[in-house]
Amino acid sequence: MFHMLDRKIRVGAVSYLNTLPLLYGIQNSPLIHQIELTEAYPSRIADMLLQDEIDLGLIPVAAIPALKHAEIVSDYCIGCDGPVASVCLFSEVPLDRVQKIMLDYQSRTSAALLQILTKKYWHINPEFKDTQGEEYRHLIRDTTAGLVIGDRAFEQRQTSTYVYDLGEAWKDYTGLNFVFAAWVANKSLPQEFVSAFNAANGIGLTHIEEIVSKHPYKLFDLNKYYKYHINYLLDERKKVGLEEFLFQLKQLNPQMLKVEN
Repeated sequence: MFHMLDRKIRVGAVSYLNTLPLLYGIQNSPLIHQIELTEAYPSRIADMLLQDEIDLGLIPVAAIPALKHAEIVSDYCIGCDGPVASVCLFSEVPLDRVQKIMLDYQSRTSAALLQILTKKYWHINPEFKDTQGEEYRHLIRDTTAGLVIGDRAFEQRQTSTYVYDLGEAWKDYTGLNFVFAAWVANKSLPQEFVSAFNAANGIGLTHIEEIVSKHPYKLFDLNKYYKYHINYLLDERKKVGLEEFLFQLKQLNPQMLKVEN
């Protein structure tokens, strides 16, 4: 058993459909008995890592600079090379008529990426509003748009007139891959654990059909989602995209990151 301070290693994972392939190997190996696994939405996992409530988390990459100690410990991530399908801006009017955007409270990375794209790619200057719960999705009407991520984005696709995929927009804007979330530790972990954890992450990618069959989903083709939209390998192309995103994040006008409650 791997111990940190005489206890199991605490791991936080995102509770979205896109995480199922990464969790498959963890949940179907002895590793699951050697960790404490918590699942929640992305920004909550990031907060837990920041507050040292967990040792390792699949967190939005925009939260990395806030950590005093940050180590990416896996060769796997939640990324894309073009349309991601589940991180989108939804509206009832074209982009040039959008006056206000409600930001999804569940992820810092997607909100930051959206603000980069509005300023540098779409060249629009909407008002941004922070949100605290699901009620904001009912406000997506007229000239108010909304950022919706994760499984809820598949639901929103059924009702919104205009759908702007942020993964696709980033690719068009920069020509680069994008990393939404990575496995990040807030302390050095035993190398034996890191190796076992990394190997477990990769197992599910060879069991996509089994994962899809065990999780019937009517709103989107999960086989297509896992194989075409989500790109799990944190390769050099992803790392270049991640570096560029973090660089642009630093360049953002501070006023852009200030949202009103």
